[in-house]
Amino acid sequence: MSKETKKEEIQEQVLETPKVENLVNANVPQEEFDWDSFESGLGEADRKEKAELEAMYDDTLEDLSETEVFKGKVVRLTDKEAIVDIDFKSEGVISLNEFRYNPDLKVGDEVEVMVDQREDKNGQLVLSHRKARTLNAWAAVNNAHDTQEIVNGYIKARTKGGMIVDVFGIEAFLPGSQIDVKPIRDYDQYVGKTMEFKVVKINPEFKNVVVSHKALIEADIEEQKKEIVAQLEKGQVLEGEVKNITSYGVFVDLGGVDGLIHITDLSWSRINHPSEILEDGQKINVVILDFDEDKSRIQLGIKQLEPHPWDALDPNMKVGDRVKGKVVVLADYGAFIEVAPGVEGLIHVSEMSWSTHLRSAQDFVKVGDEVEAEILTLDRDERKMSLGIKQLSTDPWTDITAKYPVGSVHKGKVRNFTNFGVFVELEEGVDGLIYISDLSWTKKIKHPSEFTNVDDILDVVVLELDVEARRLSLGHKQLTENPWDKYEEKYAVGTVHTGKAVDVFDKGATVQFDDVDVEAFAPARTLEKEDGSRIKKGEEAQFKVIEFNKEFRRVVVSHTAIFREEEAKQAEKVAENNNKIETSTLGDIDELAALKKKLEEGGN
Repeated sequence: MSKETKKEEIQEQVLETPKVENLVNANVPQEEFDWDSFESGLGEADRKEKAELEAMYDDTLEDLSETEVFKGKVVRLTDKEAIVDIDFKSEGVISLNEFRYNPDLKVGDEVEVMVDQREDKNGQLVLSHRKARTLNAWAAVNNAHDTQEIVNGYIKARTKGGMIVDVFGIEAFLPGSQIDVKPIRDYDQYVGKTMEFKVVKINPEFKNVVVSHKALIEADIEEQKKEIVAQLEKGQVLEGEVKNITSYGVFVDLGGVDGLIHITDLSWSRINHPSEILEDGQKINVVILDFDEDKSRIQLGIKQLEPHPWDALDPNMKVGDRVKGKVVVLADYGAFIEVAPGVEGLIHVSEMSWSTHLRSAQDFVKVGDEVEAEILTLDRDERKMSLGIKQLSTDPWTDITAKYPVGSVHKGKVRNFTNFGVFVELEEGVDGLIYISDLSWTKKIKHPSEFTNVDDILDVVVLELDVEARRLSLGHKQLTENPWDKYEEKYAVGTVHTGKAVDVFDKGATVQFDDVDVEAFAPARTLEKEDGSRIKKGEEAQFKVIEFNKEFRRVVVSHTAIFREEEAKQAEKVAENNNKIETSTLGDIDELAALKKKLEEGGN
């Protein structure tokens, strides 16, 4: 029995009203009377069949799951609704609004539906075609995402950051960055178009779908790239289009694969930025210089398409020739001069001036300057050239002995200091050294900066001259008389002077005399006074010179030596007197003995 036939029988039999006379038997005793039959109006057999039919009916209700998609047939159309039969106890209704996408809907068409309500207020089954389409659409979208299947989508409208695309009846988002491999400025040109897409992202929780057209293009480009890369060879010349210009180089589209021309491979001459010689979209020929194993990074060049400028350099050019050129690069250590297109020579800062004071190249030239120089070295194989500017002027050391003989006096500028002396420039390229010991006869200088300053003008005398070593030894103190010549006599050993102890410390004291240039040292043991106390700082006293060294300007004095020496003299005098007394006493004794002897002999 078919489901439809069974449904009709159930409806007829359940609704059938039995006759009372069939239920009541007057001859049946009261205690045997069938009250169930009387109340239901059905006999026992009829009630059993009715129960079976009701159970079958309930089964049909359970089959109508609200999450299942059913196929139904349009049996009637009204102004607002479509009546659809899904083999249920009654037909279902669907609003025609859900078929706006299909204005040609007609009776007999088969449509997919889902149960929206089993019974509305009128007891009518309510169906939804939109829910069925949405459920099927999500299944299709998920399948397209999993299988990477290409789908068609209709671009409905523009929105913030991209476009709204209808895919299987679902509104998906197309980001602006996923429309094409190139940046798109005018989104409106795509509205109303049907295009191919890939489903790249699904968010089931928020029911969001993201699609991409760029992914399809990139896939095609990747295939083209593999074909192109497989044919690449070093030295191959190709035509390309400038795709992007950066400060370090230019990216070139070789027809689906990109290569980079580094700025150093754009021109044999130096350039500051690639935009000086190329522009976006320009068609150019390039040569393949190198690529990695998988050829994903391709190095290109333009300048290699032309002969190297060194190969075209004048074959007669040699060391000693003078050349002119422009300063193209400047560094602290020197300047690069372009003497011909693509041919450069280096002028080291030491070759810019005869001065031995190495300064920065910026002190002599600047970028863009036209300069003349002499070729110092030339290596065509290594393509290197060194130049010099100072060689264009006379070396100041050529006649140095005539200009700066030993003993001659000059003025010079203080250039810089060292711990051991001062460098003084007599002229450009001629420097001399004043040792710290030759700055002053009298001052004890720990560092030259205590005596003079950079850029000060000093009077100097030439003490020594070494032409081969290009070295001058100068003096400053030698221009004045050495005061220690007269101090040698005045502060001779043994002389006594009045001085002040200007400083007293553990090892002794510093003593200042009337001659302020002379400072003496008194050892600690020599500071004891006659009364046993010690000389204190600021105290004046008599000091005796016990050592004098003119060469090292050293004077050593002693206060104790003065009264110790006096004590020694007194002791010596006492000893001498005692000796005289003793001598006279012994003499008297001898005379008395002689007289006694003489008397004794006379008496006999």
